[in-house]
Amino acid sequence: MVFGGFTITGGALGPVMEAIPHEMLIIGGAALGSLIIGNSMKELKALGGGFVKVLKGAKYKKQDYLDTIFLVSKLMKMLRTEGPIALEPHVEDPKSSAIFAEYPRLLADLTLVNLIADTLRLVVVSSGTLDVHAVEEVMDNMIKTHHHEVEGPQHTLQSLADALPALGIVAAVLGVVKTMGSIDKPPAILGAMIGSALVGTFLGVLLAYGLIGPLASRLKQVIEADGAIYHVVKQIIIASLHGHPQPLVIEAARSGIAHSNQPNFGEVFDGLRGR
Repeated sequence: MVFGGFTITGGALGPVMEAIPHEMLIIGGAALGSLIIGNSMKELKALGGGFVKVLKGAKYKKQDYLDTIFLVSKLMKMLRTEGPIALEPHVEDPKSSAIFAEYPRLLADLTLVNLIADTLRLVVVSSGTLDVHAVEEVMDNMIKTHHHEVEGPQHTLQSLADALPALGIVAAVLGVVKTMGSIDKPPAILGAMIGSALVGTFLGVLLAYGLIGPLASRLKQVIEADGAIYHVVKQIIIASLHGHPQPLVIEAARSGIAHSNQPNFGEVFDGLRGR
C-alpha cells in the first residue's frame, strides 16, 4: 500500500528502487552493528528465538490450561489427603513422577515444572508450617524473574525500532554530503541525488513503525499470553494452601486465563471429578 499509493499519486518507483539497496546497506549495517555491540551472544540467540515465537504465536492452548489445573490440583490433593511424605518423591524428581508423566507437554516446560516442584518442595520441607503469604511472595518472585528474562528479545526489538529512524537520518545525511560534493551538477542530477538521500529517512521510519515496532508489540503479546499459565499454577497452590473449597480454587485458576483459552467451570470440575 505504501509503494502503491506512491505510484498511484504519480511517483516514479525507479529512483526509489535504485536507491533502496544502497540505503539498506547503510541502515541495515548500522542496525546489525548496534545489535552486536549492545547484546551478548546469549541475548542475540534469544532474539532469534523471539522471531520464532512471533511466527508460532502463543505456546499454550485451552487443553494445556486444563491440564495445568488438573496436574496442580492432583498434587495439592495428595498433599492434603496423604501428607508431605507421599508428595515428596513427585516434587523431588518430576521426571520420574507418574503424575507429571501424564502431562508430557507440561513436563517439557522446565520453568513450569520448577515453579510447581520448587514451591511444593518448600511446603514439604516445612511440613506445612510456612506462612501462605510468604509462599505467594516466593512464587511472585519466580514468575517475575522468568518474565523479565523472556522479555529481553522484546526490549531488544523495541530498542532497534526506536533507533531505526535515526539510522535512516544517518543514511540521508551521507546522501546530502554526497550531493553537496556534486553541487556543480545540473539540477536534474542534483534532484535525483537529493531524492535518493531522502529514501534513507523514508526507509528508517518505515522499518521502525511498519515492521520492527509491530514485531516487538506482537512478541510482547505472545510473551504475556505464555506467562498466564504460571499464574494459574500460583492461584491453585495459594488458594489450596489457604484451605479454600475446591470451587473457589477452580475459579481462582480460571479467572486469570484469557477468554480464548478459558475452560468453563463445568469442564474443569468434571475433569477433576474424573481424576
